[in-house]
Amino acid sequence: MGFRVIKTAAATLLSIVLAAAVGIPNAQSAGLLAILGVETTRKRSLRTITARFLASLVGLFFGCILFWLLGFHYWVLGLYVLLGFPMIVKSGYKEGIVTSSVIVFRVFGQAELSLHVLLQQVELLAIGLGSAGLVNLIYMPQTHGVMYGIRKEVDGFFSIIFTQMARSLRDPSYVWDGKELIGAGKAVERGLTAASREMENHVIHPDEAWNIYFYMRKEQLESIQNMLQLLSQVYKQLPHGDMVAELFDQLSSDVCAEEYTGRTEALLQELEQEFQEMELPGTREEFEMRSAILQVCRELVLYLKIAKQYKMPVGHKVDLLSGQHG
Repeated sequence: MGFRVIKTAAATLLSIVLAAAVGIPNAQSAGLLAILGVETTRKRSLRTITARFLASLVGLFFGCILFWLLGFHYWVLGLYVLLGFPMIVKSGYKEGIVTSSVIVFRVFGQAELSLHVLLQQVELLAIGLGSAGLVNLIYMPQTHGVMYGIRKEVDGFFSIIFTQMARSLRDPSYVWDGKELIGAGKAVERGLTAASREMENHVIHPDEAWNIYFYMRKEQLESIQNMLQLLSQVYKQLPHGDMVAELFDQLSSDVCAEEYTGRTEALLQELEQEFQEMELPGTREEFEMRSAILQVCRELVLYLKIAKQYKMPVGHKVDLLSGQHG
């Protein structure tokens, strides 16, 4: 917000200076238009400026018709608001209601309908909104460092979650408060918001790498929640639980890697083979817990499938800071 204020001040000053330089009366109106045109991202700025400019042309045309037919009276301005605003909204340019009002009120203030006055308003629009667009296009704060920090935070939460899952399997009496699960969810949502803002700042070739990463983590978080529900059914220590705990220990390390290592997947395949060679459960209680552990493994397959889909395998490293494959 602080940087946006700085950009707004720069665009306002630039527009007023330019408007005064070309001889537009009440040049401060250009500053007001510039304030309305400053946005948080480049794409949003282009959309907003285009909408405001077109809305102002529509409003100017309608306002001039009213002034030509009814004259320059205060009640005509009320009629313009009553009829013009709905018309601008229906035309699809509701963002430009305020800017169109600025232009129409200027025409009313000059009490003159001439080609010179109308062209002057269009020129004012171009200077005011153009200054805002120029400032937005010249510089937007880089968010790569912010997103990289969020990524480290998410990876750290995931690592702790898998460590806690392994501990729960080795000691079913252990109680985990699950705060890392909540923290991971909040961090992922922050990451998705930051990634979306970053894409909005790239007008021609948006970088989707960060958006892909955080979307992957969001999908995996749902898979983790399913695994935790299944683990809640394992209330006694079993050899099968100890074996799956080793998987989560490995995954706790792999989750922080930028590439898909495949180590956990290989261990999981070996473990499933061992499960098939083990004796069947002797009691219903053991059957239910082993069934839950087996379903955890199935859910883990889905988790790894998501990682394999979005992460590059070792040897094809993706640098999220540059978006380049190495």
